[in-house]
Amino acid sequence: MDSAFGSPRSPRTIALIGKYHSLEIAESLYRLADYLHQRGVAVFIERETAEHIGRHLDLSRWIVCGFNDIGAHADLAIVLGGDGTMLNAARRLARYGVPLVGVNQGRLGFMTDIARSDMLSCMDDLLDGRFSAETRMLLDAEVIRDGREIASNMALNDVVLDKGAIGRMIEFELFIDGEFIYNLRADGLIVSTPTGSTAYSLSAGGPILHPTLTGIALVPLCPHALTNRPILVNDHADIELRITHADDSRVHFDGQVTQDLQLHDCVRLKRSDYSSCFLHPPGYSYFAMLRQKLQWSERPKGHP
Repeated sequence: MDSAFGSPRSPRTIALIGKYHSLEIAESLYRLADYLHQRGVAVFIERETAEHIGRHLDLSRWIVCGFNDIGAHADLAIVLGGDGTMLNAARRLARYGVPLVGVNQGRLGFMTDIARSDMLSCMDDLLDGRFSAETRMLLDAEVIRDGREIASNMALNDVVLDKGAIGRMIEFELFIDGEFIYNLRADGLIVSTPTGSTAYSLSAGGPILHPTLTGIALVPLCPHALTNRPILVNDHADIELRITHADDSRVHFDGQVTQDLQLHDCVRLKRSDYSSCFLHPPGYSYFAMLRQKLQWSERPKGHP
């Protein structure tokens, strides 16, 4: 494991974080907690996870705590669910440098790369330090109104400016490192990290970026001028979006936190000082994952 994130090669304290309102995940989490406990690992259960899962199963053997305590004491966190659960955990734990392991609970899952059926068999490799570490960049974003900050957040996938519920396009100006780039009329703009390049950005025609890259993709949403194409800028760029015409615009952080915007608001973005560390099992391949998730090279049914 990557020593830069402060995690020992043989983790002795592991936090479990699960998607809420799912009996299936509750059962998986209970099995995993019991297995780790038998291996001599101290197990933390994230508080909101425990509040929901505890309705179905007895979690009294393990420590229930919040993200701050997980950040202060856990060697790593295992996230059971989908990419949304992973995104939330990554934002909450990035400032603490806690590595993340993702267990996919059956959906698409670009970030949760351990199948539920392989969950327990992968734990021996994890506990023996045979997982490989991969660093993922995050974005810092702040919303400025009348010269003062009214909201801020981090994003592992993307920060999206959009037109809101009203059907009219919005207009905004894009500046990079203080230089005016263009005035855009569109449904919005996706500012994506390499991790987020396989999320909303991909659906909008953006490029797939290997997660170890450090660029930032700017992908227009349904631009009025078809010459407004996705562009990639370096990770040191300071990006600013200034709203010049809009009725109901909003900004979204990883599709999970939303802030309403007003005319003349500015959204400022830059690479975060914090990073997220993903731990992958032996044999993990990003491109193999893409082949599977995006069904590349699939043969038509009925053909040899």
